[in-house]
Amino acid sequence: MHEPAEQRSARDFSPAYKRFALAMLTLVYALNFIDRQILVILQEPIKAEMGLSDAQLGLLSGFAFAVIYVTAGIPIAYWADRGNRRNVVSLAVAVWSGMTALSGMAQNFLQLLLARIGVGLGEAGGSPPAHSMISDYYPPAQRATALSIYSTGIYAGILLGFLFGGMLAESFGWRTAFMVVGVPGVLFGLFLRFFLKEPVRGRWEPEQAGRPKPGIQQTLALLRDRPCFWYLSLGCAFTSYVSYGNGNFMPSFLIRNHDMSIAEVGAVMAAVAGVSGAIGTFLGGYLSDRLGSRDMRWYLWVPMIGTALGYLPYHYMLFTGHTYAGLGVLFFALVLMTFYLGPCIAIAHALVPAGMRALTSAILFFVLNMIGLGLGPLVTGLVSDLLRSAYGPDALRYSMLITTQVTLLAIAMFALAAKHLSADLAKQRV
Repeated sequence: MHEPAEQRSARDFSPAYKRFALAMLTLVYALNFIDRQILVILQEPIKAEMGLSDAQLGLLSGFAFAVIYVTAGIPIAYWADRGNRRNVVSLAVAVWSGMTALSGMAQNFLQLLLARIGVGLGEAGGSPPAHSMISDYYPPAQRATALSIYSTGIYAGILLGFLFGGMLAESFGWRTAFMVVGVPGVLFGLFLRFFLKEPVRGRWEPEQAGRPKPGIQQTLALLRDRPCFWYLSLGCAFTSYVSYGNGNFMPSFLIRNHDMSIAEVGAVMAAVAGVSGAIGTFLGGYLSDRLGSRDMRWYLWVPMIGTALGYLPYHYMLFTGHTYAGLGVLFFALVLMTFYLGPCIAIAHALVPAGMRALTSAILFFVLNMIGLGLGPLVTGLVSDLLRSAYGPDALRYSMLITTQVTLLAIAMFALAAKHLSADLAKQRV
């Protein structure tokens, strides 16, 4: 039986085209986080105009977004494991970008909340199909590096969201910032539809190519027998709890406790959070691929060690009176604490057949985002409100300190995942 011409050509993507495809998907992820992060830098002027509490800010930037993001993510990933992943991604970009533009038209908290829910719905269709495509563009030995390059889109988006959000808000107001950021993404979604090619599913696992497509129940049943997956998911979730819980309030902390303007915060946080995260995410994947060739457990030891080394320096930022010295130490801490994502996605994909990868990514992101994005900002905001009567302007500082302690749980989860990895990989080889 002859293979269709479309599949033959897809199997022969040139190195240059694979780099182009990876760059386009990384840009998708950057847009994802620009549209997500823009709210973080704009939340102080929004709070002032609408009279919001820190808990409401946490609800907007965390829980409300995360609930729809993770709930929609699983059925969309199920669709992506069966349909054209390129089309799913291009539609998702157009939807979330359009809803970001609509955020600038909100007149009250409820309208802004509904717009942000719409952003979450669109963004649910971004990463799981993109992860699956990358795992079919690149062979297993290169996946952690490729997925880490893709994951640097998070920090490119944070950098651009902070930088342009702060500048636009100070010059034109927060409503204009939402609109300027959202509209180009709709056009980029159309570009992807016509210029990004769908790779053959299971490209590097030909022995799995004719198997029936597994459903959600089959995928969950397999993952129930992979304790490594659940421990690494919790490790990612607790790491992101600290990242989102403190990161989403860092601009507010700098404005309230260090007397910085919104434009200054945007420029500084673009450099600190954006550049450090991109470096750390790339290094995490690169080191894991290099060390993991000798022992696969390095894919989990690298995130564990990085997270542990970043724990204590983070405290310095919260309590120093020297703003720029604190930001320098924060830069170092964030490099270390962003090692985790690429290696963990690569291991999650290694634990399941090719036809389960998008859905497995969606389940990983369900755990990560419900705990990290959903609870991190919300609980940090609630604790800040509760501490205000006792600590006044330092309430947010102590709330962020409490959030930082969740790092210890992340370290423990990565260690447990590494303990179970060899046995779970052996099950996949059977």
